[in-house]
Amino acid sequence: MAQHRCPVWVGYFLASGFRKLFQNPTRILSPYVERNMTVLDLGCAMGFFSLPMAEMVAPEGKVVCVDVQQRMLDTLKKRAAGAGLADRIKTHLCGDETLGIEGREGGFDFALAFAVMHEVADPARCFRELFRLLKPGARLLLAEPTAHVNENDFERTVTVATECGFAVAGHRKIHMSRAVVLTKAPPETT
Repeated sequence: MAQHRCPVWVGYFLASGFRKLFQNPTRILSPYVERNMTVLDLGCAMGFFSLPMAEMVAPEGKVVCVDVQQRMLDTLKKRAAGAGLADRIKTHLCGDETLGIEGREGGFDFALAFAVMHEVADPARCFRELFRLLKPGARLLLAEPTAHVNENDFERTVTVATECGFAVAGHRKIHMSRAVVLTKAPPETT
């Protein structure tokens, strides 16, 4: 899945409490994540967004955390256990070419792709997989860091997503990020 990988040492910075001062996960995710949902965190790293989502989906919800680096997932598991959230978090090591999540088609209420699509070798393939995994009407919050992704590249990524079936539901203001909310339109009835 990845053409470039975030170094593990950067994962510790990304998971730090300091980051919450300018990118508060609960504030960012609360319009989309609710109790008992099943959500997907693509490129979860050490769980900066995963752990708050696990709190938000309580008591019966689940967060499937996907990353290409086992060390990131191992650290996330430790952090989840320390926070008492291990029962709501499932980690999944994906490959370079595919998410590899089988048997969960149409099983996710929400997906987050925060600061990860610029690292994906084949965004179209990834968006097609995300589209397949989401329930009709589900939303995908796509955000990219302004330091790594310029406006033209972000708009090209959004275009790829729409070519894969997603519809733009609106843009979000997130500090130091370009962000858009995408939806998987329900199938049309004839």
